[in-house]
Amino acid sequence: MKLNLLTGLLILIVLSASGQSVSNANKKFMDTSLDFETRSKDLVSQMTLDEKIAQLGDRSPAIPRLGVPEYNWWNECLHGVARSGNATVFPQAIGMAATFDTAMMTKVADIISDEARAKYHEAIRNKNYGRYFGLTFWSPNINILRDPRWGRGHETYGEDPYLTGQMGMQFVKGLQGDDSKYMKLVATPKHFAVHNGPEPERHVFNVTPNTRDLWETYLPAFEDLVVDAKAYSIMGAYNRVDGESSCASWLLLEDILRNKWGFKGYVVSDCGAIRDIHKFHKIVNTPEEAAAIGVRKGCDLNCGSVYQTYLKNAVALGLIDEGEIDLSVYRLVLAKMKLGMFDKAEDVPFANIPIEVNNSEPHNQVALEMAQKSMTLLKNNGVLPLNKSKISKIAVVGPNADNINALRGNYYGTASNPVSVIEGIRKAAGNDVEISYSQGISLVTAELVNDKYNVIDGKYLFTTNKNGKQEQGLTGTYYRNRNLKEQPVFQRIDPEINFEWSPTSSPTTTAIAQGILTEDKAIDIDRFSISWSGKLLAPETGKYILGVESDDGNRLWVDGKPITDAWHNNVMATSLAEIHLEKGQYYDIKLDYFENMGNAKVKLVWVLPSQEDEAINTNPYELSDKTLTDVKNADVAVFVGGLDATWEGEEMKSRTGVTGFNVGDRTTIELPEIQLNALKAMKKTGTPIVFVLMSGGSIACSGLEDELDAMLMAWYPGQRGGDAVADVLFGAYNPAGRLPVTFYTSTNELADFKDYNMRAGKGFTYRYYTGEALFPFGHGLSYTNFEYSNLSVNKKVLNSSEKLSVSVKIKNTGKFDGEEVVQLYIKDVKSDTWMPVKQLRKFDRIALKKGETKTISFDLDISKDFRYYNPMLRQYEVEPGDFEIQVGASSKDIRLKKIVTVKE
Repeated sequence: MKLNLLTGLLILIVLSASGQSVSNANKKFMDTSLDFETRSKDLVSQMTLDEKIAQLGDRSPAIPRLGVPEYNWWNECLHGVARSGNATVFPQAIGMAATFDTAMMTKVADIISDEARAKYHEAIRNKNYGRYFGLTFWSPNINILRDPRWGRGHETYGEDPYLTGQMGMQFVKGLQGDDSKYMKLVATPKHFAVHNGPEPERHVFNVTPNTRDLWETYLPAFEDLVVDAKAYSIMGAYNRVDGESSCASWLLLEDILRNKWGFKGYVVSDCGAIRDIHKFHKIVNTPEEAAAIGVRKGCDLNCGSVYQTYLKNAVALGLIDEGEIDLSVYRLVLAKMKLGMFDKAEDVPFANIPIEVNNSEPHNQVALEMAQKSMTLLKNNGVLPLNKSKISKIAVVGPNADNINALRGNYYGTASNPVSVIEGIRKAAGNDVEISYSQGISLVTAELVNDKYNVIDGKYLFTTNKNGKQEQGLTGTYYRNRNLKEQPVFQRIDPEINFEWSPTSSPTTTAIAQGILTEDKAIDIDRFSISWSGKLLAPETGKYILGVESDDGNRLWVDGKPITDAWHNNVMATSLAEIHLEKGQYYDIKLDYFENMGNAKVKLVWVLPSQEDEAINTNPYELSDKTLTDVKNADVAVFVGGLDATWEGEEMKSRTGVTGFNVGDRTTIELPEIQLNALKAMKKTGTPIVFVLMSGGSIACSGLEDELDAMLMAWYPGQRGGDAVADVLFGAYNPAGRLPVTFYTSTNELADFKDYNMRAGKGFTYRYYTGEALFPFGHGLSYTNFEYSNLSVNKKVLNSSEKLSVSVKIKNTGKFDGEEVVQLYIKDVKSDTWMPVKQLRKFDRIALKKGETKTISFDLDISKDFRYYNPMLRQYEVEPGDFEIQVGASSKDIRLKKIVTVKE
């Protein structure tokens, strides 16, 4: 090792004396006539140990002497390019899964990859090498949504391994492209493996799945994406699996991923997961050991700093040798080579995608199409579709009607023109129908509710400038950390506090432009804090509603007294308080804010005393008399509620101490009581009620579903969500979405959240659940009707090596054109006590005009579609016996059945 370092130093000295750089002396890795593997090996061979180790972190520094630019491996595109400014925002992943449309998924992923490539090359032209502008994307999330309480469930494709695999494969193929030489992007399925809550314990939890659940539930989708879709990267999970860290597991990373599945790409840790090996899991005693075990067991890239800080010392201690490090560096360099990062732009087919494609109108139209396809009609007694010629007034009520957060889910980009549900309804209604609107109540807690908080105009904010004179605005002190510590980067007077930053519009963008700050001292878009102070002038006497809208921590003082305190990550909400102020009086005001990750938002807002009566519902537990009067006088009422991603998500420490929620997870799946009460009050008016439910998964309605006239599941539908909802409500689009999850009747139906045994209690997911679902997996209604007939199979008796062809005839017998999702399930007739109740094995979304008939065919592979995992023999097998082929419109609505026999 010392000899290698000494040799490298001698080479540098010689080349320096000759005025020649290393890269000029030996540019074999830049020779495009050679294959990527040869070039990658050459580049690694020219790196020093320090340079190699530095490349193993998500922030990989430049190596100037070799001409290697810096690179940030972290990027996100769960449902659109995220966290890098404007981008097309498609429905959240769970909503896209509800389309059961693989072709549409490919189309969406191809658009995402176009926008990603355009953003990357524009960033490179501007010498922007920051986070969220690279070509390596940590998506999709293909963990199985075992339990609806998991807060990150909406990032997934639902509860079924087959559906998850089918949708995930198309997403990966759309991202990575089909060029014979270059990859368009690198897709990174996550979190490998056996990871789906609980969030509060993800850094310490040890999952011990039984062998059959591991291979039949938790691994199949990963196998599909690695083996069939050729995903080039995999992200490990935080938790342990059978005592091993998922990011340092011989079983997962070496035996299964590389040996059994032939994976050739690289593995990246979830952020901080290598640290967890020693700090929380206590698998080893030191960070050096954690670094060594991570690399040795197959985790090539560390999102975090453990490798870069401790790996060199691990080499010195003999815990790992340089050759093992070389392998990980080689895998990462090879990925960059395949992306064309070392080749001329004109040679890379994706490098000329113009930045104008980003968030373009054609992409906007696809976002609408995907949102429409995701709409899932759960119930309809005939009230839908709404007929504008027969109704004159609609009352729209609910906390999600004008809630942009409910459109975008998490891991989102910035839509340039997101359409809320109320906006969509107003546009669709036009001048034909009168629309009344009231937010009415909050989503979950009894916060003060209003239709609009006003940003405090700068004319009411004052501060003393450097010259001792009073100036409009507040003095902002900006820090390069989240806790307002150390020396501030700079100070300035901000005329008003009304900011929404992104990586393309950071807190220091204008400061640099104004010459207040230099580029080298710029604040990163993530992990900064600001403290504003000055005077607030009260224009009226009376009770004000004063507070802060932010996406992360905030706290507010007036005259030294704390007004609000929401000093937590991922708040993404409004923190408000009532306060009495006297007209003409100046008050000391101080606002602290920190940003953790992603886009940054902070606004200082109020409602004046004179606005309170019209803007504020001072009893947020109940709908106001005015709102209920509007409902009573309407021909139909639309309540838009559910949740948004500020309540269910990733390790949300702000969501503690609230009944029903815990660090991003739900502890109950029932609709929040405040919404149940509102719906009951609306129902008492006698007006028909349509419930538009927006959430990331299963919601139980405590029996209220029987009283509602219609229920539409809208998920988190993306930038055109409001238009898609309105199109369904008014019949401009006939819904055909299907549930990718089971809707349970209550939390009591669920087993222990920590129990990963799929057969625990009454069973998790439709594959094992033995209770009566509120709405079953695969459920979704249409405005038309479909008739199934002529189910046939080409063989009734066959062996495990054969193929089976199944066909069925579908006819649209209703009054509307529409789409049907034909679903094929397989049930092992003999072994229903130890096999799944049934399993989805094929599906097809088809369009049929009214009166039209189509014959649909499915090809089944007995060895794969009928198999189970034999833990004794450690292999998949097919049990001889009878199997029932079930074809229908949901896992429960089976229209036709046919028995086939698999012989010995």
